[in-house]
Amino acid sequence: MQQESQILTAIVPESVTGKRLDQVMSHLFEQYSRARLQQWIKAGRVTVEEQQRKAKDKVYVGERITLKVEADVEVQWQPEAIPLDIIHEDNDILVINKPVGMVVHPAPGHASGTLCNALLYHVPQAENLPRAGVVHRLDKETSGIMVVAKTLSAHNNLVESLQAREISREYVALVQGEMTAGGTVDAPIGRHKVDRKRMAVLNEYDTGAKHAVTHYRIRQRYKAYTLLDVKLETGRTHQIRVHMAYIHYPIVGDPVYGGRTRIPKDCSEQLRKAIQGFKRQALHAYKLTLQHPTSKQLMSWQAPIAEDIQQLLLQLEVL
Repeated sequence: MQQESQILTAIVPESVTGKRLDQVMSHLFEQYSRARLQQWIKAGRVTVEEQQRKAKDKVYVGERITLKVEADVEVQWQPEAIPLDIIHEDNDILVINKPVGMVVHPAPGHASGTLCNALLYHVPQAENLPRAGVVHRLDKETSGIMVVAKTLSAHNNLVESLQAREISREYVALVQGEMTAGGTVDAPIGRHKVDRKRMAVLNEYDTGAKHAVTHYRIRQRYKAYTLLDVKLETGRTHQIRVHMAYIHYPIVGDPVYGGRTRIPKDCSEQLRKAIQGFKRQALHAYKLTLQHPTSKQLMSWQAPIAEDIQQLLLQLEVL
């Protein structure tokens, strides 16, 4: 199968001026791992102002970086006949409703049974796409809507739209505590300074801190809990979970950022068991709006709230 190629360009912003080329590219081309970008720099696929540079060379504001993307076959990822809940499909994109418990990318401990394995079976040409066409991801225990590209041009277009904040992603989240009003969290996120498996809100000048903005509004109030509509302006790892915990309204069932589950006084034994038994974050991606990469038509889809969250909300109704 012939591989597709495409040229991507970006201008070095002031926020990263004077940093290493590979660091800046990791910031500008987030869809690719830093290791892969370093490989491409070494292979001569990257130029700065039409000159080849080394990964360690510093780049400065206003300089143009050009990257020639030639998708590498993901030979280590095997296609698997895993059913997909498809909301929309055409020649360029696939919109799916990801179930709870499905990992998006193969990784140590999750070499099979992932969304990428399913995509490689459903869309064989995805073997020539970065991350099998996945444009953005959801955590294993977060359910809901995702868009996947079926061609390299669609993938690059969607990634660029995502970085330009032209793709709208909306979630519902059940959080601990009774909110009185909606708001916005504008706080940079990066790797936790001690526990590298976690993310955390950092100082904007900390190494690895990335701008992150989350908007939220109240959908429904319950005693001791609040159901929120959440809209991402940026797309950092664990962003909603980290931001909600940061403002002291952690997502119900979040094992990493939620802390100890607070049980309201005078609740029924049935509700107590339901809350304590909810072992994943009560977070669902329910709406996606984007401009189609080929037709340029504005399109929007919704994924019904996952059944386990719906059942928990029914329990809260009678609290």
